[in-house]
Amino acid sequence: MSDERPSIVIIPGLGGSGPEHWQSVWAARMPGCARVVQQDWDRPDRELWLQGLRHAIEASRGPVVLAAHSLACALVAHAAPRWPALFARAVRGALLVAPADVDSPAHTPPETRGFAPLPLARLPFAATVVASADDPYVTFTRARAFAAAWGADFVDAGAVGHINAASGLGDWPAGRRALAALIARS
Repeated sequence: MSDERPSIVIIPGLGGSGPEHWQSVWAARMPGCARVVQQDWDRPDRELWLQGLRHAIEASRGPVVLAAHSLACALVAHAAPRWPALFARAVRGALLVAPADVDSPAHTPPETRGFAPLPLARLPFAATVVASADDPYVTFTRARAFAAAWGADFVDAGAVGHINAASGLGDWPAGRRALAALIARS
């Protein structure tokens, strides 16, 4: 793995991330940030989304750290075992924020079912799961279980909802600290 600083690949979840979402703020403010592009953010197709993620990783000019939100956490969990050589070569780590529980119809909408079952294999890179105590799309206990299964560090974000634009986080300094800590250990 290269010693150069990794670029950040932003991966929005269902609906994309609007201009007030921390992912959009980071993409605008952080040099070398790339954003995964999908054909349809409102009707996710797992295969198309996987190809969009792969394209973004391959387009990077060096190592990357992924910054995934919600449904995109499930996308990363599906992608890592699918392309092990690509992930071993290019991905240093993943910040997995507010992972949506795609296995739970009580917590996530029908559009996410194409990402079930959620892979729970250990990820082959450093990872951090950040979860909120009152996220409507995943229970805190389940988010902690995802982190354990993925071999990821776990960060308690407090009670901040789905850690999205509605949470009013702006640049989300706590998230940037979690990202910096991840990069330091990856």
